[in-house]
Amino acid sequence: MPSSRNHQEAHGIGQIEEQLQQQADAAKAIQGSSETDREIAEAAKSDKHTALDEIVGRKE
Repeated sequence: MPSSRNHQEAHGIGQIEEQLQQQADAAKAIQGSSETDREIAEAAKSDKHTALDEIVGRKE
């Protein structure tokens, strides 16, 4: 059992994150992922320069 309030909160947040991921995985399994979801996931994995990079001032 967690010994401090912060530890309890961190543990609770971890459980919430895990539950949300399980729900997202279940929804994906039932509905399939959309083209937009696939494009976002692919862009997140790539190292390509994007419009967002220009907005936040990052460079390749």
